[in-house]
Amino acid sequence: MMDALSVVSQLRDLASEPQNREVIVQDQGCLPGLVLFLDHQNPDVLLATVQTLRYLAELSPNIPTMKNELGMMVSLENLIGREGLSVDITALAQELFNILTAPVPRIPEREMRKKSQFFINSAQKKAKSITLHIQGLDSTDQRGLCEEALLKVRGVISFTFQMASKRCTVRIRSDLPTESLATAIASTKVLSAQQVVKNEAGEEVYIPLKQSGVEVQQNSALPDYLPEEEESPEREVDRAISRTKAKEDSSGSWLGSAASFLTKTFYW
Repeated sequence: MMDALSVVSQLRDLASEPQNREVIVQDQGCLPGLVLFLDHQNPDVLLATVQTLRYLAELSPNIPTMKNELGMMVSLENLIGREGLSVDITALAQELFNILTAPVPRIPEREMRKKSQFFINSAQKKAKSITLHIQGLDSTDQRGLCEEALLKVRGVISFTFQMASKRCTVRIRSDLPTESLATAIASTKVLSAQQVVKNEAGEEVYIPLKQSGVEVQQNSALPDYLPEEEESPEREVDRAISRTKAKEDSSGSWLGSAASFLTKTFYW
C-alpha cells in the first residue's frame, strides 16, 4: 500500500538514475506532488523529497521547469527558514534553492512543460467552479498576468486555462463573489472577464461581470486548496484537468502508479 514516504522514497531511487530524470519532471503529476511534499510534517518525507528534487536538478534542462513550478521556490524558502529541522534537510534545501536561482541558458518556451494548473493544500470549506471568458488572453504573457491577479485573490483555490478558447476555469470558496474575479482581472489593465454559463437551451452564453466596489482581499501567502465538494452550476462544462499517465519507459509502470497516487491525494 502506498503512503507518502514510500512514494517519495521510490521516486528518489528512480531520480538517482540519470535516464529517469526528464521523465519524472515532465510527468504532470509527480513534480507538483513533490512540491506539496515540501510542506510535509514528517522529516523523513521532507529529506527524501529534497533529495529527489536535488537529483532532478542535476539535469540542467529540468531546472527552468522546476523553478517555474508553482509553489516550488516559496516552499523551499519556507523550508530553509523552518525551525526544528535537521541540518541535512535545511542545507540540502538551500543548495537546491541556489541551483534553481542560478543563471541558466534560456531554452525555447515551447520546450518547457506548459503550466496551466494551480493547486495547493487542503482545507474544509466547500467550493464552486466558475468558467470565465477572458478578453485579451492571447499569449503566455497575458496568461501570466492573469495568473498573478488570481493568485492574489483570497478565496481562489485553483484555476486552469484553455488558451485556445480564451477561458479560465476557477475554483473559489463558495462565499467569494464572482465579481471579485472580474475586479482582479481588470486590475491588469489589459484583460477583462465575462462568466460563461449555459442557458435553458443548453447553449453557452456570456454574462458581463461588474467590477466589485469593495477592495478585493489579497493573500499574504498562497491560498488553501479545497476538497472536491462542488456547489457549482457549471458541472456540465468539460473539465480542463485530467489524470495523467507517465511516459512509457523502463520505470513507466511504477511511475504511473506514483503519479496516480499523487493525483488522487492532492487533486481529487
